[in-house]
Amino acid sequence: MRTSRRPVSKAMDGAVLPDNACPECGGGMKEKRGKLKLPVNGEEIAVPDATHLRCPKCHEVVLRFDDARRLRQRALEIYRAKYGLLTADEIRSIRERHRLTQAEMARLLRLGGNTMSRWEAGRNVQTASMDVLLRMIRDLPGSLDYLRKHAA
Repeated sequence: MRTSRRPVSKAMDGAVLPDNACPECGGGMKEKRGKLKLPVNGEEIAVPDATHLRCPKCHEVVLRFDDARRLRQRALEIYRAKYGLLTADEIRSIRERHRLTQAEMARLLRLGGNTMSRWEAGRNVQTASMDVLLRMIRDLPGSLDYLRKHAA
């Protein structure tokens, strides 16, 4: 599967191809909807009805930029639902309720600087263990004080 704005054909190396040309065989790509898989936290997540381009000749799959973005968003939603994980809005709400910045929350959880931003924007999804820790902060009084004492 490729993500491309303008495919370049291996079969016609150096030739300028139409926008709908297959990057493998040069044939015309057709828009399709069907199941595609995308890895999320090390697991292949199947996304039904994903829009993509497919070559009828060689079956090459190409994703336009917006199709790739939607595929990733949908895969993350499916993963969250499958494991009952907090949503991006719920994570933001926990942080805001405790009046923490993203950087402060990341430090307490020993995360990279941009991880909270990615979770809250829905660009990445937390692991199950981080989800449990976030729920503890939300549900157990004193858990944030404990983290403050023991965080780096």
